[in-house]
Amino acid sequence: MSASITNAQGIVAIAAAAVAAVALLACLYLFVATRRLRRAQRVLLGEHDERDLADHAVELQSAFMALREYVEEVSIRLDARLEAVETALRGTISQRALVRYDAYNEQSGHQSFSIAFLDDTRSGIVLSCIHHREQARVYAKQLRNGEAELALSPEEEEAVRIASSPALDGVAAPPS
Repeated sequence: MSASITNAQGIVAIAAAAVAAVALLACLYLFVATRRLRRAQRVLLGEHDERDLADHAVELQSAFMALREYVEEVSIRLDARLEAVETALRGTISQRALVRYDAYNEQSGHQSFSIAFLDDTRSGIVLSCIHHREQARVYAKQLRNGEAELALSPEEEEAVRIASSPALDGVAAPPS
């Protein structure tokens, strides 16, 4: 039996050669595509990095997870520190006011004054200095939650009122 291209064996041989040629072209296309992909990976990962993009993505995911955990830990520590600072600041003097006046109506230029130093709970002290021609007297009174331990003078009450008022600037003009 002789082989010819018209019989079954010849047709199968031609079909096999065509399939082989198509497979060879597909392999060549895939080889070129793989080279382009490797070149793009080298640009992304660096020339001397032998990892592929999937390994790099896994490492990035691990790094992001570690970074997230670290940021959460730092956030918790910062929240605790901020809470401690806020607690400490609650007792600090945050409001003040000065009221100047003439204690003896002597036209001495409003040399007497009352000054209030308060925290956010309206606790603190009120200092008053009463100036007379020959002497000056200083008085101190303590406030706790807005209540004075001793009765306040009208000028001291004014200083506490101004210090407690957020709209005022903390200094009262002398009465005219």
